[in-house]
Amino acid sequence: MKQKAPHENGFAILIEKGKKSLYPEKIKISVQMGTCGRASGAEQVYEALEKEVQGKTLILGKTGCLGLCEREPMVNLFIPGMNPVVYSDLTPGIIPELVLKWKKGEVPEKNAFMQLNTRSFLPDKQELKKAGNIPLYSDIPFYKLQKKLVLKNCGFIDPDSIAEYAARGGFTSLLKILMEYTPEKTIELIESSGLRGRGGGGFPTGRKWLSCRNAPGTVKYVICNADEGDPGAYMDRTVLEGDPFNVIEGMIIGAYALGSHEGHIYVRGEYPQAVETLHHAITLARESGFLGDNILGTEFSFDITINRGGGAFVCGESTALMASLEGKVGEPRTKHVHTVVSGFRDMPTVLNNVETWANIPIIVSMGTEEYTKLGTENSKGTKVFSVVGNICNNGLVEIPMGISLKAIVEDIGGGIPGGKKPKAIQTGGPSGGCIPWDKADIPVDFDELTRLGSMMGSGGMLVMDEETCMVEVARYFLSFLVEESCGKCTPCREGTYQVYQILEKITQGKGKNKDLALMEELCETIRDTSLCALGKTAPNPVLSTLKYFRQEYEDHIQKKICRAGVCKALFEYQIDKGKCTGCMICLKKCPYSAIKGKRKEIHIIQQEKCTKCGICFEVCTFDAIKKV
Repeated sequence: MKQKAPHENGFAILIEKGKKSLYPEKIKISVQMGTCGRASGAEQVYEALEKEVQGKTLILGKTGCLGLCEREPMVNLFIPGMNPVVYSDLTPGIIPELVLKWKKGEVPEKNAFMQLNTRSFLPDKQELKKAGNIPLYSDIPFYKLQKKLVLKNCGFIDPDSIAEYAARGGFTSLLKILMEYTPEKTIELIESSGLRGRGGGGFPTGRKWLSCRNAPGTVKYVICNADEGDPGAYMDRTVLEGDPFNVIEGMIIGAYALGSHEGHIYVRGEYPQAVETLHHAITLARESGFLGDNILGTEFSFDITINRGGGAFVCGESTALMASLEGKVGEPRTKHVHTVVSGFRDMPTVLNNVETWANIPIIVSMGTEEYTKLGTENSKGTKVFSVVGNICNNGLVEIPMGISLKAIVEDIGGGIPGGKKPKAIQTGGPSGGCIPWDKADIPVDFDELTRLGSMMGSGGMLVMDEETCMVEVARYFLSFLVEESCGKCTPCREGTYQVYQILEKITQGKGKNKDLALMEELCETIRDTSLCALGKTAPNPVLSTLKYFRQEYEDHIQKKICRAGVCKALFEYQIDKGKCTGCMICLKKCPYSAIKGKRKEIHIIQQEKCTKCGICFEVCTFDAIKKV
């Protein structure tokens, strides 16, 4: 299709406006206002800043999350001519002192976390003056090994500003595609990049697009899956809250390649801020000519609608999501006919998740030669992970495929708090497997994680320390999957419940030796016969822990002990007479009056009253309370 010339002057004006907004001639303060920041007190910090900047020549703005959620609330300071500086762990009380100095052009080192020394953040790659002895971005261990492509704008631009997005290179990929590429050539570009779906399945994106384009039918649909339901996962949320235009641009490019004119973003219902940001971004994109009729003056038209999920985990599965979009019960169907041929409204449909769509403009901008230099042979590019659990630096990271799990935990994550030893890492959300620490040297990619009995999934990564009971971990995730099963197919509905019941018995000290073989048989049947990916992957936590931590199961069954001291039925709290000083702290703090004793006399825990809440264990400063 021959294209008309776009509105180049309007686009250039938008970019220039964005540069002035990003790098003004006045001092600018941007508060990182993602959900994680707000939960940590960013709104209160913003309100304190509002009071201090009133009537002053300072600009106050908002941005998304920079990834290191552990150090929120965080604020970006830009003083003209100087490296931008990020301040962390802020409270409203220290804002007046900071603003007073910022107004004078000073950069105090108190709470100054790092300075952004890379010129890629700046227009025309201009050089700026270094801000004192504050650590550089490239020297911070959390960021040093990361390669930010999908997250490159999160924590830097105002997610409500289409001009700032354009100033950072936004929509240039779309412009290039519309002006220089046919739909067929666009698909070839994505195919040659080696991009695989980031939502969990890892299916080659270009191949999916090609199948959909070649499918019969004049109407085709584009869908973005933002129904992020994995516990502890917040990759999609962070991208949508911090850089929604990148996802929108990716969807427009995909729609052009497929010949689609209608797109939908299915967002998890518990993400109100992401929904609000998306609504605003789509409105601005329409007003600026990037959505709607005759995009950028061409003959191509496309628009996007936002749909909110109802909180069902199973609706992350493609066919269940499409059923929900159609107003039906969110249940999966058999895929004897793939959704690229008959999907939403029985028409050819491409469904990719947030991160996959966000990669599209990046691939066009970088070119496949540069993009394919990142990653491993069969897993190209970068991957975004939410790293949570027993780790010092909880947060969101983007790493090139191929970095080891060990490097993510130790170098980026800062290791395990309290000097404890790492024990296992679960990847892929509740349906992922648990990988023991002695195998943490493996490179992170689709194939290696699958080989070890886990999976990439959408990018959840849970780190566990030596005090974690792996039997309880399997029980916990099975309880979640039992609850979230739609119940449509028998293997998933009944099988996962039966496995959960066996795990319950084992954690209560009622397990039998034969239970392990029975669980394995059940899990293999569930995996082989379930209708959708929820059921097929549900056995992963059980099978992987049985494979790598079988001794713990045997201890629970044969010795009736939980060495991690987690399963309450298999241990009790006792007071060490040699260490108890009779300080009475445990007695006073016990909510169930289960401890008796007098000051300076040895105390006793009354086991019939003890609920094993652990408060006494936590408050004892003499290490006198033990789990036995």
